[in-house]
Formats: sequence, structure tokens, C-alpha cells
Amino acid sequence: MIRLLIAEDHQSLIDGLLLLFNNDQDIEVVGTAKDGKELLEKLKYKKPDILLTDISMPRMNGVELCKKALSVQPDMKVIAFSMFNDEEAIREMIKAGAYGYILKTSNLQEVKTAIIKASKGQRYFDASINLQEIERSETSNNNTILSPSESKILKLIAQGKTSSEIAEIRFTAVSTIIKHRKNIIQKLGLQGKGELLRYALQKHQHYK
Repeated sequence: MIRLLIAEDHQSLIDGLLLLFNNDQDIEVVGTAKDGKELLEKLKYKKPDILLTDISMPRMNGVELCKKALSVQPDMKVIAFSMFNDEEAIREMIKAGAYGYILKTSNLQEVKTAIIKASKGQRYFDASINLQEIERSETSNNNTILSPSESKILKLIAQGKTSSEIAEIRFTAVSTIIKHRKNIIQKLGLQGKGELLRYALQKHQHYK
């Protein structure tokens, strides 16, 4: 039986995962936590085989949690669970020691597949993730599609700044910032302001 510990701050997702693994013959959920610090406390006595962790959580992000959890239990396998197919986040989790990366938009059955494979020492990444391209771009470090100005604006968006506030900080017109926002949304294939904010938070707020 594979012992699974889950770090996720959205109760609905925790409920879905608990339902998925209820009475499962292969996987037993030995505990859940809503932030990294809570999970590290549980790790001391739960002794899981697999840690499934969100990347964007309060008090401690998934990358930091992955590093600390593996320092406590090096033989455990960590699988990231994220909203975004973000190359930087994927690379950071791989560097931290993660064995897999699953998108929250995937069927929950794919989460089970990832857990079983990781328990056998096999890496598993979401089907939409081009792992070879990510690993290749890591060596060239030329994967950024945003301009330097767009990257700085994205970071300010993550800090909750409005277009007017960003324009003041950047000493430019509000219309210029609005145009940059539209370009960022288009380049990243996002759907509107809400998704842009979520992406900005995922990319910058938790990787400061």
C-alpha cells in the first residue's frame, strides 16, 4: 500500500482526492495539510511514500516545501500539483527534487497514475508538459517569451498593483501599461485579467 500525504490549501481539491482514494487498493491517504509548515509537522510521524503538493500555498511555497521535506525524508517521492503549465515552476520543482508535475486541470485518475509510477521510481509529468523542451531550455536559458518590460510589469501585477499604479512606478502612460497587459495575455495564451493575475501570483509571489 502506497502511503500518500497531501499538501493543498483548497478544501474542494482535498475532498476530491480523498474521494478518489477512498477504499483504494493501492493508495492510502495518511494525512492532509493546508500549508507547508503544517505538512512538515505531519511528515515527522506520518512517514509517507509520496508527497503530493500544491506549489502556491500560504506560509511556504511548494519548492521550499519540497526541499525541506526531502531533507527530512530523502527516500520519499514528491509530485507537484499546480494550476499552471509554467516552465519556470516546473524547472524549480525538478531542481528541488520533485519526481513529477501534474496540472489541476487534469483528470484526477492521472494523479493516481503519477503516484503509482513515482512509487516505482519512475518520473511522471502531465501529458501537456514538454519535459524535453524544458530541460533543453534550461541549458540555453533562452526560454523567456516576455520582454524585460513585460516581465517587470508581471511582477508588479503579482504585487497587486493597478495599471495606474504601475504606470506611475514605470514613469509611463496608463495606456502603455494596458497595452503591455494585453501583449502579456496574448503571449502566454491566457484568458483575460483574472487568469493574468493568477499567473502572475503563481510565477512571482511564491518565487521571491
